[in-house]
Amino acid sequence: MIGADKLVARCRMGTRRFLKVATLATGSMTLGLLASAPAQAQAQAQFRAQAAAIGDVQDSFDSVFGTEQRQPRTYSSDFGKQLAAVAEASHGRIGVAAMDLSTGRMVDVLGNQRFPMASTSKIAIAATFLDGVDKGKWTLSSEFPLMVPVPSAPFSSSIAPVRAGTYMSARQLIEIMITRSNNYATDALLKVVGGPSAVNAWVRRTGIEEWHIDRDIATLVRDDGAIDPAKVVDKRDSATPIAVVELLAGIYQGKWMSKQGRDVLLGAMSRTVTGKRRIRAGLPAEVTVSHKTGSLNNTSSDIGIIEGPDGNAYAVAIYVTGQGTRPNREARIASIARTIYNGYLAEGLAYRTAAR
Repeated sequence: MIGADKLVARCRMGTRRFLKVATLATGSMTLGLLASAPAQAQAQAQFRAQAAAIGDVQDSFDSVFGTEQRQPRTYSSDFGKQLAAVAEASHGRIGVAAMDLSTGRMVDVLGNQRFPMASTSKIAIAATFLDGVDKGKWTLSSEFPLMVPVPSAPFSSSIAPVRAGTYMSARQLIEIMITRSNNYATDALLKVVGGPSAVNAWVRRTGIEEWHIDRDIATLVRDDGAIDPAKVVDKRDSATPIAVVELLAGIYQGKWMSKQGRDVLLGAMSRTVTGKRRIRAGLPAEVTVSHKTGSLNNTSSDIGIIEGPDGNAYAVAIYVTGQGTRPNREARIASIARTIYNGYLAEGLAYRTAAR
């Protein structure tokens, strides 16, 4: 059991100030100016000024959750402190990780703590199937039936019953499982690859440890709601934000599949229609977002690749629990994504200035 109530008590005095700072950070810089050097300089100055006002964020988190769950943990940079402010979680747990894919520079808040993946696990399911395509086990034109749930009572069986539905090509199944988060298509490909254990094995081969799924989507959805992820860390069907970012980075960098597989997966992620109020809502129109959302009881998430007009790319994983309502969780995701993007811009400007 995670001490969320204790966190509420300890952070109550600082919560309003943290959120006020977050509002200033996300509202004072107009998104249309982000591409200009003056705007980047302004972002850098604002991050530095705000950092002084929120230096106790780390202590509030660590006193409740334990430093060992957050290592390596430093908020030495203005960027890290600002991210901690907007990911302040007195009304639930929030986990964030982001990586600059050019430099490997990573920032996180509760990045080593487990969060429910919900449908964000579909990225790894698709990757496992595409690895099978590369190995000649099946093709993108191979056809498989949708796995349609048969009505059953929650927890009435270890695996929710399903029936075979319409046959679709693997390419079509990947498209709808990613762009529209179709559960029937996901369970179709999950069955083809050999179930959760096969996906876990593929992820382990990449060297990533803090990631695994335990149930198919039909069972996960049917039995959802028994545990409040804002207060309890359930390791089933969970991952750490850092593990998810490492997975995204490897996919983007072409480490674990062919160019064809990478293009199929990232292409589908770029056409995602779910989560319009999440990562996408926090970024300028000229920024490209290739992502996958997740939603279950009292939890909302969004993970993906953010690519700026300057050519820089960032892998991002944001998991938000609690916060009262789903719109509130989505607003937090958008605010966190904006902070990540602005923070990397400010750091980039500082680096270029120092190099002159």
